[in-house]
Amino acid sequence: MGRLFGTDGVRGLANADLTPELALGVAVSAAHVLSERSGGARRTVVVGRDGRASGEMLEAAVIAGLSSAGADVLRAGVLPTPAIAHLVAELGADFGVVLSASHNPMPDNGIKLFARGGHKLADAVEDEIEARIGETWTRPTGAGVGRARDLPDAGERYADYLLATLPCKLDGMRLVVDCAHGAASAVGPAVLTRAGAEVTALAAAPDGRNINDGVGSTHLAGLVDAVRRTGADAGIAFDGDADRCLAVSSDGEIVDGDAIMAICALALREQGRLKSDTLVATVMSNLGLHHAMRDAGIRLLTTPVGDRYVLEALREHDLSLGGEQSGHVVFAERATTGDGLLTALQLLGRVAGTGASLAELAAVLQRLPQVLINVPVADRAKVATAPGVVAAVDAAAAELGDDGRVLLRPSGTEQIVRVMVEAPTQHAAEAIAGRVAAAVAAG
Repeated sequence: MGRLFGTDGVRGLANADLTPELALGVAVSAAHVLSERSGGARRTVVVGRDGRASGEMLEAAVIAGLSSAGADVLRAGVLPTPAIAHLVAELGADFGVVLSASHNPMPDNGIKLFARGGHKLADAVEDEIEARIGETWTRPTGAGVGRARDLPDAGERYADYLLATLPCKLDGMRLVVDCAHGAASAVGPAVLTRAGAEVTALAAAPDGRNINDGVGSTHLAGLVDAVRRTGADAGIAFDGDADRCLAVSSDGEIVDGDAIMAICALALREQGRLKSDTLVATVMSNLGLHHAMRDAGIRLLTTPVGDRYVLEALREHDLSLGGEQSGHVVFAERATTGDGLLTALQLLGRVAGTGASLAELAAVLQRLPQVLINVPVADRAKVATAPGVVAAVDAAAAELGDDGRVLLRPSGTEQIVRVMVEAPTQHAAEAIAGRVAAAVAAG
């Protein structure tokens, strides 16, 4: 079996891959490992989830596991993943657990763990937790058994924290907000309304089965239509656990994570808060972001794909802003992880503070046409060094020069190599990507 923990916790088909037994085992092991790493004292753990039906079952299993291992549980209920990270830090809890599969379809679910302070666990800690699942241990009895209680003001605490970061009130701004029938369905519209906006909420009626079902940040057509139809100033889309945010301008154009990062980087630099005048983004961010930042005198530091790598770079280099094209944006001075609501407030606050429209602000980023082709291969690890592939990539790079780029990225889980090409025109991007993909397929 491969590694249980992926790039964002444990994830799988609920009650098939991710069973209550596995959830209980992960919880027990996490309680043991994290307790031992901090002196063996009795632990306090914040537990939250998104609205999937399977979350009720898995939450019960996790709480049972934690309590049986002697940890006390604060049950936050249905809240965004970043809310749990924040509450771990604010309440001084020892760690946090979130039951969510983010933007995945409803049948999936996941377990995400946050260490003290609301930070994601290091790989070595996850490996230790995984290795110790099912080990023999002495169970506490009597007063040693952990207790569980609700945290009724969890949402209010999170909302108050978010609103304290708002750079400018959103008075008079008309918004359409797509909550993906997810964890932000209640708190998202409420926070934006308290910020001063007039909010029309879409996909904000979770029933346990409809999360991410044709809505949210991975399905923007409905939000685009609603913004155009209502004449709203902007649209905001969250995913199921609201750790990412995408936007739509008043003319119905999508403002992705790259554009959001460009707008916010310029705002932070203007305020003297963009540390080292540097933005962190992954290799999948559009070359247009590189050009926009270069022209603004801002350095762009690139990482592999995955918000954990963005977080690592932010911490290692003591930087303040980073993220992904998908809408995971991390304001490191404000949060320990990507937070869709925090991102929305910073973005919309910039709109309100400048008096410019979202479209005008997003125009700083001129996206290059981008083509992505998934190529099945026999051995993804060897493709990049195959002579025919090297020759094709070198030829493409020479043809594109500074006006484009070619990137090969092996999948982390499948025998697939992703060929990404950016070029000045869509036709050129498609033609070059096709040639490189053919070379990759030939091996």
